[in-house]
Amino acid sequence: MGDEEPAARRRSDAERNRAKILAAARTAFVDEALDGVSMAEVARRAGVGMATLYRNFPGRRELLETLFTDEVDGLCVAATAGEGESPVAALTVWLHRFAAFLSSKHRLAAELLKHTDVSDPVFGGRDRVLDAGRPLLAAAQAARQVRTDLSIEQVLDLVLAVATINGEDEYIGPILDTALDGLRSPGTGGA
Repeated sequence: MGDEEPAARRRSDAERNRAKILAAARTAFVDEALDGVSMAEVARRAGVGMATLYRNFPGRRELLETLFTDEVDGLCVAATAGEGESPVAALTVWLHRFAAFLSSKHRLAAELLKHTDVSDPVFGGRDRVLDAGRPLLAAAQAARQVRTDLSIEQVLDLVLAVATINGEDEYIGPILDTALDGLRSPGTGGA
């Protein structure tokens, strides 16, 4: 029994360290250009040693893959949260999250491509995102709040097109809102 408690504590310490590393990497990659952030800087920001960093992530690629996968996972989970008072509001909240995901994902994907190529399974999240968003769109369409002649692929392509516009959130936000207003069924009001 004496070995169980220290092992459990080691596991929880390891999980905390991993979470600290991921949080530090996310923050560092937002604060600076991705290619300007070294593994040593991530370890410093996380408050862990290099051995701990490399025990969790043997290289930069593994760290980037985990960050990228976590972003896809978070987006898919957010689709099931149903945030919003109506089906169209839930869809709109999720599409805004998708737009934010595209912003951060683009930087992560570009850096990750330096270590792999687009055929890598880590980039296979598109189907998962489509599957996550499909019920939100279907619910809004069933409630006659959103046009029924659009597929989830078309809606996400619309958001993608807006998200690729160069500019700050303050500039892009109103454009995205206008585009999303165009999804509404004729005769429906605001969310």
